[in-house]
Amino acid sequence: MASCPALPDSLVLEIFLHLPHNAVLNAGLTCRQWLAVSRDEFLWRELFYSYYRIPRSVPRHPAAVSWYGEFRRLFDCIPCVEVQTLKEHHDQVLHLAFSHRGHRFSSCSKDCTVKIWDTEQPDGSIALLHSSSMRAYNWGYTQFSQFNADDSLLLVSGVYLGPHHSSSGEIAVISLDNYTLLSRVRNKPYDVFGCWLNETHLISGNLHWIGNMTSCSVLWLNKAFQDVESENVNVVKRLFKIQNLNASSIRTVMVAHCRRHDSPDLLLDYEAQSRAREEGDGQHQRQTHHPMFFDLGSESEEESDEELPQAPPLRYDLHRPHNRTVMQGKPSTEQERELEAEVARILGRSRTRAPDPDLMSPSTPEEGEDKTYLLFTTGSLTYSPHQIGIKRIMPDQMTTCGPVLGEERSSEEFFDSLDYVIDIHGHIIGMGLSPDHRYLYVNSRAWPADCVITDPMLPPPIAEEIDMHVIDLKSLREERRSLRAHRAFTPNDECFFIFLDVSRDFVASGAEDKHGYIWDRHYNICLARLRHDDVVNSVAFSPADQELLLSASDDSTIKVWRSPRIVRLAQAPPRPPRHRKLLPSWLGRRNTDSTFLNGKP
Repeated sequence: MASCPALPDSLVLEIFLHLPHNAVLNAGLTCRQWLAVSRDEFLWRELFYSYYRIPRSVPRHPAAVSWYGEFRRLFDCIPCVEVQTLKEHHDQVLHLAFSHRGHRFSSCSKDCTVKIWDTEQPDGSIALLHSSSMRAYNWGYTQFSQFNADDSLLLVSGVYLGPHHSSSGEIAVISLDNYTLLSRVRNKPYDVFGCWLNETHLISGNLHWIGNMTSCSVLWLNKAFQDVESENVNVVKRLFKIQNLNASSIRTVMVAHCRRHDSPDLLLDYEAQSRAREEGDGQHQRQTHHPMFFDLGSESEEESDEELPQAPPLRYDLHRPHNRTVMQGKPSTEQERELEAEVARILGRSRTRAPDPDLMSPSTPEEGEDKTYLLFTTGSLTYSPHQIGIKRIMPDQMTTCGPVLGEERSSEEFFDSLDYVIDIHGHIIGMGLSPDHRYLYVNSRAWPADCVITDPMLPPPIAEEIDMHVIDLKSLREERRSLRAHRAFTPNDECFFIFLDVSRDFVASGAEDKHGYIWDRHYNICLARLRHDDVVNSVAFSPADQELLLSASDDSTIKVWRSPRIVRLAQAPPRPPRHRKLLPSWLGRRNTDSTFLNGKP
């Protein structure tokens, strides 16, 4: 090789531009000249855009150091290699949740158990720590769980099979010190799920029906456990009371703490997207929604369902409803439904406090205020959830101290208005927050573009493709950067929740097509498909290491996925200590480059 005349660098670069990336790396091991050319930034910029098919108007990630490093990050650091399959559940696995430290995770299943797992085994595997069955408490199954902020308590939400098979929900709080059950809280309907507000208080829901189409959702703040001071301190307090029209109800509550908005974990607002958003705003003018409210008549929230005059509850089974009837009982005509909705709007105008526009305005630096928002799915046109409601939680509402049943409200302000509403124009089937709580990712199945809803009991048909919307909670604008790849096939009245999760750089979601999916948040490209034998209901990134991902499926398994980089490091034999450098540094890279990028994982 030394006797052959060297090719000009420009010619070698031109040749490399016509080669696939793995061939470029292998060619770079030939000699020092080719190694230097194989690391050329212009070369890897071209390989990056051509391989990942990214529009060239999209700039490189702001945190990226080089095009070669960015190519390698998207190729080698995606958790797409299956390393373990957990089979301890005996029915469909519905939800996964990591602790904030990433050392534990929990799983919920149709087998009515919640299991807690250890991720810090010496050999890198995952082991079962504890399993609790909720059948003794008359639960049908567990469906959702969440660790509190200091990972000392676990919230578990499930379907409670109460009197008359009402399928109301219930929330249980489990201590992670000794796995004892600390409290149980009513939750209706069960697809409210429930969530933590802070380390010691959780949010639940209740639903009161007043007619065939009109109901009232009450959101409660509950203390997670009773202590010595419980005799003198309230353990429950009403947060909000919101009226629902057209057979809709509040579901899927979650809390966003916006104290970290000034230091987001991802910079999404680059110039190309801003231009695209401005063009889109010219075509799609945002509509402002003003939900109306209806006086349900009773001030008492302690009444049982049997004491309330109400229509039978809405049957909305997120996980495999069978022969479901949306409304049961006496049918109503379209004219009666329209009359009921109009009466609700008229009466609601005089009994609802108007929203305060200052509540949703950005805080000034001088304020130094940490804003907390309650997010939930709702609707105003039909019973299927198609809107995201936002309600700010004020500092004095963070504790159960103070009035319990709304004594502080005057008779003229009986209901709470929503501070902000975002219409998704489709059936919402999943939501997840970014780690910094700046962005809300929403799974939805779109309605036809020009559809008109004339009957709230007949929502429009929904698409098989799942759109993932990105909403900036700081500006309260949709980024109009919907992600696609995953699919769902169930019809409108049978579709169920598909849980998604967001890490610093990636977003993942389940799907009904027997795969989980991973996208890059900055480039909006699908990077991996994770195969199961049935519907994938939930995915979860480790908050301590985004190269570890879990997926849960109707095939009763939990699969553990790690990145090719981590797998390669785990399989590599330990290197003996080296006291002196024997080979040139460029030869020392041979091992890494020959194992990295030899084929798409």
